[in-house]
Amino acid sequence: MEKKSRTAARRQAAGRGLALVVALACSAASAPAWSLDLLQAYQAALQEDASIRATRAATDARRERVPQAFAQLLPNLSASASRNRNSLERTAPNFLGNPVTNNTRYGSSSDALTLRQPIFRMYQMADYRQAQAQVDDANAILERELQNVAVRVSGAYFEALLTAEQLALVLAQKTAYTTQLDAARKRLAAGAGTRTDIDEAQAALDLNLAQELEARQNVDFTRRQLQTLINRPIDQLAALDAQKMQLVQPAPNRVEDWIARAEDGSPEIASLKAQLEAARYEVDKAQAGHYPTLDAVAQWSRSDSDTVTSVNNRYTNKSIGLQLNIPIFAGGNVNSLVRQALAEQERVGQTLEGLRRDLGVRLHREFRGVTEGVLRVQALEQAVRSMEQVVLSNRRSFEAGSRTLVDTLNAEQQKVSALRDLAQARFVYLMSRVRLQALAGGPKTEVIDEVNGWLKP
Repeated sequence: MEKKSRTAARRQAAGRGLALVVALACSAASAPAWSLDLLQAYQAALQEDASIRATRAATDARRERVPQAFAQLLPNLSASASRNRNSLERTAPNFLGNPVTNNTRYGSSSDALTLRQPIFRMYQMADYRQAQAQVDDANAILERELQNVAVRVSGAYFEALLTAEQLALVLAQKTAYTTQLDAARKRLAAGAGTRTDIDEAQAALDLNLAQELEARQNVDFTRRQLQTLINRPIDQLAALDAQKMQLVQPAPNRVEDWIARAEDGSPEIASLKAQLEAARYEVDKAQAGHYPTLDAVAQWSRSDSDTVTSVNNRYTNKSIGLQLNIPIFAGGNVNSLVRQALAEQERVGQTLEGLRRDLGVRLHREFRGVTEGVLRVQALEQAVRSMEQVVLSNRRSFEAGSRTLVDTLNAEQQKVSALRDLAQARFVYLMSRVRLQALAGGPKTEVIDEVNGWLKP
């Protein structure tokens, strides 16, 4: 009887556990989907993206170079103390000339307080200025990464939207092909169609199914790319509203103005300018090996029995003065360091010049991406309207018997291709706007805010 009651209790517990699992599953299924727009994705990436967090940490570490270098120019105060127990064995001749050995044990101590103020140290002064240039470089690198976050997030977001739109086109095409297949079967049953129409519609539908699988894989992959940047799951993305989207030319409307703006605002150029400045100070640091150093030194010291001739004697000494150190010969090491620093300075200078030229090419490409993107989107919008009319005409002609099913299928395929090209052209135009602003070093959220206003709420 007791065994049966234990069995019943276990069944009741299992039933409650199953009910809890079902309830959790139902609540998860009924949980509201978390939608995301471009601005939210950018703000999340600023907080969660691993590369930007690593760059922030590296910048914080580099900023500590300034107080470290400045500390070498400030007064240095040091204290020292020692306590010793000495055992002295001394052998000396006595008055008869015979050697006599004596053992003496005594304690000794010394204390010192030293204040040193650098007056002229060319190496430390150059190192301090170099540290400031290196911090400027770190800040520029951080700014560059912040600009890159806007580009990477926008690229991942637009790519996810593009794959979702391509999937929607494939599904719409699937519906059209299914309708055409049903119509071909009905026409054959009514004696007005042919078996060839059914086979062609079925082949088009089978190919569409393969395209659907690929499109779904692309949607999953692009969403995972975006999730990696923002470090949170994505249920829905705010889609682009073509009615709100504005096709505008870049302002200013000359690529030379954008190149001039990049010279002043590009974080890439700012970084290399700071590196070139740091390289110049590295030359000064190397040349400092030829220059003397001058310090002001103040010291207080006290010693008890510090030598064997002053056992049980105490001395207190106070001194203040200047200490000059003049290098004479270092075996050619200083000259070698100077040549090395000059070569590094030349390398950074040539790298900066190469970046200027490359940046001009990239700005020109993105500038054309915006200007020509406007024309391409407008042309494809007209092409889509024309293809919609072609599809409608082919359907009516097919129903009237003057067009074949192949003509209808081809028209449908051309329409989908035009829609796909239009979607891609819109996203290429948007990305060119984001990249152009990032390359020129403009406000990071200006384009993000503008494009975000073109999304469906």
